Amino acid sequence: MRIFVTGASGWIGSAVVPELIGAGHQVLGLARSDTAARAVADLGAEVLRGDLNDTGVLRTGTLGSDGVIHLAFVVPSVSEAATRTDAAAIETFVTGLAGSGQPLVISGATLVTPGRVATERDELVAAGPIAARIANMRAALAGADRSVRSVLVMLPRSVHGRGDRHGFIPQLIALARAKGVSGYLGDGTSRWPAVHVRDAASLYRLAVEQAPAGAVLNAVGDEGVPVREIAEAIGRNLNLPAKSLPAEEFGGMLVPLLSRDMPASSAITQELLGWHPTHPGLIEDIDQGHYFT
Repeated sequence: MRIFVTGASGWIGSAVVPELIGAGHQVLGLARSDTAARAVADLGAEVLRGDLNDTGVLRTGTLGSDGVIHLAFVVPSVSEAATRTDAAAIETFVTGLAGSGQPLVISGATLVTPGRVATERDELVAAGPIAARIANMRAALAGADRSVRSVLVMLPRSVHGRGDRHGFIPQLIALARAKGVSGYLGDGTSRWPAVHVRDAASLYRLAVEQAPAGAVLNAVGDEGVPVREIAEAIGRNLNLPAKSLPAEEFGGMLVPLLSRDMPASSAITQELLGWHPTHPGLIEDIDQGHYFT
C-alpha cells in the first residue's frame, strides 16, 4: 500500500514511517519545513511539502495514496483554530477516500472513566475542554458511512522511548532537576496508561492494514502506572528523593495529569488485531537511563 502520513517527522510519525516501510508499504510524508522534509526523506519516505491548513495539498496526498494516517496537529491542539484546522483536514481525507473502502487512521487519547479502567467500548462524548477534538474524532469515524475504513487509535498519556524529549516524562525529569526532588501529587496512587513508541507504531501499521471500519483501538502497553512509581524511577536515576509535593509546585497540564486516575485497557485491541506490546514498559524504559543523557 501507499500510505499518506501527516506528522511524519514527529515523535510518533518517525516511528510509524519506518514501521510501514519495513512491512513493505510506500510512504508519502507531509512536511511543512525544510527540516521536516529532510527528516522525512531520511526515514525513507517520499516528501509532500505543505501543512494542515492547505487542504489542496492534503487532497493531493490523499488521492495519490491507498490510505491515510493522520498524526499531525496544530499546537495548542485544543485551541479553536487548531480544532477547526483539524476538522477541515479530516473532512478532506474523508472526501478524498469516500467510496474506496480505504483506511483513514486518526489519533485520539485514551478516555478517563472515573472508578474503572477505560476500554475501547466507552462512548466518545463531545464534552469538556476537548469536546471539539472528540467531535472531530466522531466525524472521522462517521466516514465509515461513506465507505471509508475509518479507525481511531487512542494514545495513552505517555508514549515513551529513546529519543523522547518533549513528552511528560522529560517534563517531570526537568522539574525534578530544578527542585532537587522527584515529586508526585497526593499519595501518588493515580495511574497513567503508557506505551512504548515502537509498540504504538506497530499498532498504527496493523490499523491501516486490517482494522475494520469504525474500530476504536487503545494503544496501551501499561494499563496504569502509579505516578509515585514514576517519580521514584526518576529519583533513582537522578539520585534524588521522591516525595509528595503541593499542586502549586507543578505547572500547566501536569496537575490534572498527576491527580486523575486514568487507567486504560487494550485487551479488546489485542484480541481484534493480534497486537501485543513487546517493548519495555514505562518504568523499565526510565530505568534504562536514556532520558538522563
